[in-house]
Amino acid sequence: MDLLLAYKRHLAAGRGLAPLTLRNYVADVTPFLEYLEQQELDLGSSDSSLRVFVSRLGQEHVLKEYRSLVRDYVAWLLERRTLRSGRRAGKRGHGQASVVRSMTALRSFFRYLITDGIVPDAPIWAVRSTMMRQFTPKLPQRLPDIVSKGEADTLLNAPAKQDRETSQALALRDAAILELLYGSGLRVSEAVALNMDNISLQDRVAQVWGKGNKARQVPIGRPAVAAIQRYLDQGRPSLTASASEQSLFLNRRKGRLSTRAVQRLVRRYATEVGLREGVHPHTLRHSFATHLLDGGADLRVVQELLGHSSPSATQVYTHVSQVEAQKVYMSAHPLAGRKAAKKEVTP
Repeated sequence: MDLLLAYKRHLAAGRGLAPLTLRNYVADVTPFLEYLEQQELDLGSSDSSLRVFVSRLGQEHVLKEYRSLVRDYVAWLLERRTLRSGRRAGKRGHGQASVVRSMTALRSFFRYLITDGIVPDAPIWAVRSTMMRQFTPKLPQRLPDIVSKGEADTLLNAPAKQDRETSQALALRDAAILELLYGSGLRVSEAVALNMDNISLQDRVAQVWGKGNKARQVPIGRPAVAAIQRYLDQGRPSLTASASEQSLFLNRRKGRLSTRAVQRLVRRYATEVGLREGVHPHTLRHSFATHLLDGGADLRVVQELLGHSSPSATQVYTHVSQVEAQKVYMSAHPLAGRKAAKKEVTP
């Protein structure tokens, strides 16, 4: 069995990752196999040449050999060569962000290889090990991209202003999707995966499945409840192909709406109402979290609503709130943007 295929099946069975995430993990590992090929090393059996190579000086030197391997691999990734494989095939070299992602995938891959006895274990591959940080490029922290509350309101009202070329059913569907993305902070994958029985408009909650197939309940605001109800009453019946179709959001072909379709519709509406370029579904999720914190919500509550497993993933939104507060201060306070006038001294 192909090693990458076996690894992909291992991820699917053990970690419950989404299909796109699985594909990305495999794509980020593929260049490593290309690198091993250039070094005339191979994987695929318990007596692989990579195992022999890192163990050739004895178990006490395995960690040192792994460190050298990772250092040289990172340098190879950053070279200005034409890429043969992975998501950037045909491009020139890997960017720093791509290398960081590749290191995450590589650690996961080696944990799989170690479990199957293909290569020896070492502390560098431990789940909480920080050893690879010294070889991985450091990226500047990028604050999440958000829209203002006024911009979010404008975007959410966009479907209602559609021209006659857009059917009422699709406009009602789009309005409901936008309300959920911003009003409940859903990932686009969570929104399109919703089935009819995952929503309780009476209780104003939705059952969603996030990363790692972890389930959580999220509240639905009154505007979203109203938008979903209008879609269910007036929009979805004209899209539904049969009573057996359980997807909440349907496409023109009466099947489940795709994440790519939602990404396109968010960009289209943002452009039509005059918002800047680059607004996408995750922008609304970022804005949801930031506006909650601006309103005084507890960080732990926001973490639960977003489905983050660690508070550190949510912590970045506090920085966004501080940045936004600074902008408001600089634009609104009379002394913020200029030096205070000197007081006149009476002789």
